Amino acid sequence: MVAVALTLVDEKGLEGLSLAAVADRAGVAAPSLYKHVGSLADLRDLMALRVLRDVTATLSTVVMGRSRDDAVAALMQAYRSYVVTHPGRYALIPFDPLRHEALAEASGALLGVFFAVLRGYGLDESETTHATRRLRVTAHGFADIEANGGFGMGEDVDTTFDQVVAMVLASLPRTDVTA
Repeated sequence: MVAVALTLVDEKGLEGLSLAAVADRAGVAAPSLYKHVGSLADLRDLMALRVLRDVTATLSTVVMGRSRDDAVAALMQAYRSYVVTHPGRYALIPFDPLRHEALAEASGALLGVFFAVLRGYGLDESETTHATRRLRVTAHGFADIEANGGFGMGEDVDTTFDQVVAMVLASLPRTDVTA
């Protein structure tokens, strides 16, 4: 059911998501869905959980074996790619999923990827939190604007994103850290 709903969101956006639409796509009567999920809100939570896990797996795979600037750049590129490729799915994630009981554990795992990538810079806990916020807000903001058609000017968007990544990298310590 979650997979069907995610496919529907990929095709029609969040506006096209309803229990009736999911039931229709799955070829079952809408009341049958209530055996599996209590409400549309419950289904959205299950979908957001799947998306958080997918994003975490994607970012983990991309940064594996990389360190420091290479890992940060790869993380930002993969984040952007996921959002632009799946804007409807991405929109299912609340802005603060750590405060959402059903999503807190999966959200913590995603943040763990950011923390692991930043470990190579020798940041303390507070600095890591600030750096994680910088990475997240930058990748999120850019990708969200791009996914929603907000970069209508003629210059190459990839060039701009490369400049944004360079800006983020410049905000991180430049000294070598031995783990």
